[in-house]
Amino acid sequence: MVSYPQPPDQTLTARRPASVTSRSTTTRRHRSSRSHSGGASFRPQNEFPNFAQTGDIEIIISAEGQEKRYMLHRLILAQCSGFFEAGTSEDWSRAQAQGVAPTGGPEQGSTLSNIGEEEEEYGRNASRPAIPLAPPRDRYRWRYELDWGNKDDEVPMLVQKAPSATLFGGDQTYRPPAIPHKPPPPPSNGFFRSFAMHSAAQIPHQAPDNDLIRDYDNLFRIFYNYPPNLDPLNIAESYIQCKSLLALADMYDALEVVGPRIDHHLLQFQSRLWKQIAKYPPSYLKLGYLARSKVIFAEALIHVVGQWPSGSSQLRHHVPEAVFDLIEDKVEELAEKRLKTEGKLFRLTLTTPRGERVTPANSYTDWLALSLFRQWLIESTSPPPPLPPKTSNSTQQPSPRASNNNHHSHHNHNNPSSTRAQQQQQSQSQPPTIPPGHLYRLLFSAGPAYLPHDDLKRFFKQAKAFSSSSSSEASSSATSTEYRREELKKFERRMDEVKAMAREVVRPLMRSWLELDLGREGGGNGGGGSGGGGGGGGLGYLTCTRVEEGDFPWD
Repeated sequence: MVSYPQPPDQTLTARRPASVTSRSTTTRRHRSSRSHSGGASFRPQNEFPNFAQTGDIEIIISAEGQEKRYMLHRLILAQCSGFFEAGTSEDWSRAQAQGVAPTGGPEQGSTLSNIGEEEEEYGRNASRPAIPLAPPRDRYRWRYELDWGNKDDEVPMLVQKAPSATLFGGDQTYRPPAIPHKPPPPPSNGFFRSFAMHSAAQIPHQAPDNDLIRDYDNLFRIFYNYPPNLDPLNIAESYIQCKSLLALADMYDALEVVGPRIDHHLLQFQSRLWKQIAKYPPSYLKLGYLARSKVIFAEALIHVVGQWPSGSSQLRHHVPEAVFDLIEDKVEELAEKRLKTEGKLFRLTLTTPRGERVTPANSYTDWLALSLFRQWLIESTSPPPPLPPKTSNSTQQPSPRASNNNHHSHHNHNNPSSTRAQQQQQSQSQPPTIPPGHLYRLLFSAGPAYLPHDDLKRFFKQAKAFSSSSSSEASSSATSTEYRREELKKFERRMDEVKAMAREVVRPLMRSWLELDLGREGGGNGGGGSGGGGGGGGLGYLTCTRVEEGDFPWD
């Protein structure tokens, strides 16, 4: 009888029960289970940004000599981005696969032939543990690379490439996994493993140095519900980072996912954010629109409408037509409110005890107070009148002194520097028009904020002197220079009544819908987003524009 040597796997099978019960093997298993790293055998990384075991989309970002690689999931990217949803769709993937899929190349054929030879060699032995074959290639792997284009002004964008290599090198064919010599590690419910995973999650992610790589990294971090790496202290730097990240999200159709993260990050600045919006309302209006932030958009819109049309050049052709139409509608509403308020102010009047309107005949002092208020209102709301045209010398014969003055003026006309100085002097002599915001806040503050006691006293003196000089009654020099104190007090009381009525008229315009505390920041009487009255502070425009829930253009 001829004996044949026993195959090596049968020897291993026969010796397996002894190794299981041996003390040394048990000790080694115990040591492996106590590993703090989660197992004795090496396992590829399967967490953000490299899901080596479950990821099916490889993304490579290269910029300025730096490179960042990702292995992510098609399902998550397609849910968060319309760009990846279209690029990894079934029709697109089928067309790409027909053009780049291997058709039995030498490397794939050699791999399959090796597997077949091994099966033929060990297939006769039934006691050998079966080697699991390669899983069928039922999922397609995608590969994206950042393409910078051929021109300097082109925006770099991800372009789908042939999936020639995996994240760790090599080809895309699946190799048969190695036979494990030890049982798998226990599930991740141990104390040390849980503590190690918790500590790893608490380690802050280091942001890349390159701005473009940082933006892509923040984009993918938001897709996987990780907080983006944005500046938490400097709001100016944070605005720049948020703006570039929103532009990237807009390019990949992911604003609905990225916008709430940007909104949450910027709202953490609170009062500093409101101040920045007051300084740069057009910029934050565009940012609020991209981020779909109702608070930031409404805050910036109130400033833009109040300052209109100063910010129109920054917004025209830079925002959608829906946003521009909304601004124009709000500007028209505010202008209509102002016209109605000004009409009510000019129609203010005082009455006598019998209920008649005051006139110079029935109450001269009350009529003076009302006339002074209307004159001040006209000068404050109307632009200064144009300069009168100069009369020509041919129309009248000037006197020698006048001709000398004309010759001097003609000499000054030929001198540009003197003409410019004269125009500046004339413009300085004319009282400038008060900005609408300051004007209505003066009217709302009442009291000595405008037309104080000295101005009233000076006007009353001149009015009484003019009336006494034009009257037919003779008066002594002492009585012509003096005025009765009781009449002045009555004049001031009637002026206070006019100011009180004007305060109630402008009250609707003083309601501020800003989140900015204008009472503290700008020196006003209060305000805030609750619509409190008296807001405005040092702003030269009105902030009473209210943004309703249905006004947002993305709704």
